[in-house]
Amino acid sequence: MIPEFKKVTLLITFCIFILQVGFAGPDSRPNIIFIMADDLGYGELGCYGQKKIQTPNIDKLAGEGMRFTQTYAGSTVCAPSRCSLMTGMHNGHNRVRDNIPHGIFLQPDDFTLAELLKQAGYRTGGIGKYSLGNPGSWGVPVRQGFDYYYGQLNQDQAHFYYPHYLWENDKVVLLSGNRAEKKQEYTQDLYTEKALTFIEDNRQHPFFLYLPYTIPHFSDYPADSPDYYIVPSDEPYSDRDWSQTSKNYAAMITKLDSDVGMIMALLKELGIDGNTLVIFTSDNGPLTRVPDAYEFFDSNGPLKGGKRDMYEGGIRVPFIVRWKDVVPESTVSDEIITFWDIMPTFAEIINYPSEIRCDGISFLPTLFGEEKKDHEYLYWDYGHVRKKYMQAVRYGNYKGIRNITQKGTDFELYDLA
Repeated sequence: MIPEFKKVTLLITFCIFILQVGFAGPDSRPNIIFIMADDLGYGELGCYGQKKIQTPNIDKLAGEGMRFTQTYAGSTVCAPSRCSLMTGMHNGHNRVRDNIPHGIFLQPDDFTLAELLKQAGYRTGGIGKYSLGNPGSWGVPVRQGFDYYYGQLNQDQAHFYYPHYLWENDKVVLLSGNRAEKKQEYTQDLYTEKALTFIEDNRQHPFFLYLPYTIPHFSDYPADSPDYYIVPSDEPYSDRDWSQTSKNYAAMITKLDSDVGMIMALLKELGIDGNTLVIFTSDNGPLTRVPDAYEFFDSNGPLKGGKRDMYEGGIRVPFIVRWKDVVPESTVSDEIITFWDIMPTFAEIINYPSEIRCDGISFLPTLFGEEKKDHEYLYWDYGHVRKKYMQAVRYGNYKGIRNITQKGTDFELYDLA
């Protein structure tokens, strides 16, 4: 049940939309698909310099749009990064600031991307890894603006690629093909099937599809096992002279790439690719503790570090925007943008008539080849429930990192230029 104050807020905002003369009409609003990989490194796509892993469809996406070189995730781990994306707040103002699977979730007074677009008349769907609300909490997707949701609510659940169940809206869906140690229903395949269905079902109406995949996140197996990155097949890398772990990891990313290709093909088949804004990114940097993946594939290219630290490799992520006939093809932008910029950017795209409380700045001008307002600073933190607490600030080209442990405090300063 939605609290009365939230109902009133939604009603008032809806009335504003109806009365607002400048609100964009239905035919001028693009569909929006936001695809997010899990733990994909900055250097793991061909268009970002990867030499061993095949990603032709995502590379084509970059060729048909704009590739960003200085995009920052909301955090160095999944839950706070997703919270930043959904609420437009940096870590210092976020409600979810750590990976606490059974702790802090979104609340009724949090305003999300899904609510923004739902109030504008969009059909809103979320498919994949959510991390912002467990069953029965206010944070679940159907209480935060999503008309439809299918996937894993808890980030610990998402370690399983052959789970016994998933969530569909507010109900459990049993996966009989995975019972009794069977492995017949792979979550990546299920998510893509649901995504394609959502697109087809809503092709005649503006829609927002949030697609946070779990690939190439590690699986619930020991780190020295090839199944740490579990995938139905290691094609097309079976005949490579690589470790099995490397084959599995590369196959995961190529499988993700193939699914992106399926989504783009469906948009063209339905005749709606010209009016669909597609964004591809990752939630944070790659896991660094498995050399067979991180070192073998040079997962972060020129960047230092990875997941769970504040170096560039932990928070700088690939980011591609494809919007046919709007965003110039084969362009590269060095503009500094962040996950908390998504909220105001989408608001400007749909001509949202009210002021939004967020930390972000719209980068829509960048997509048009124009100058945008710069951030005064960028801020991240992590480690609220751990023995080590980290903070980072970017100010212009300077990056400061503070590490606080039981032994004391260290401070590092870098000139990113």
